Amino acid sequence: MRWIDRIPLLWLLAIAVYLAGAPFVPEPHLTEKWRMLLDSNLRKPIDIFDFFLHTTPLVVLAIRLWRDALRRRQGKD
Repeated sequence: MRWIDRIPLLWLLAIAVYLAGAPFVPEPHLTEKWRMLLDSNLRKPIDIFDFFLHTTPLVVLAIRLWRDALRRRQGKD
C-alpha cells in the first residue's frame, strides 16, 4: 500500500472532493447513488459502476489519512 503514500495529499484531496460532488447541479451523483442504495434501487450495472467511481477516491483518501495518522503516532512513541 505504499503507492497510496506516494500520491500527493493535495491532489488526492482535490480529486476526492471533485468526484464526490460532480456533477454539482442538480444533485451530486454520490448523493443520488447513496439514496438509491438505501432504497434498494441500485441495480443497474452503470449505476453500480458510477457509485464505485465516485466513492473510490474518498476511500483512498481515508486510507491515506489513516496511514498518515498511524505513522505520526508511531513517531511520537
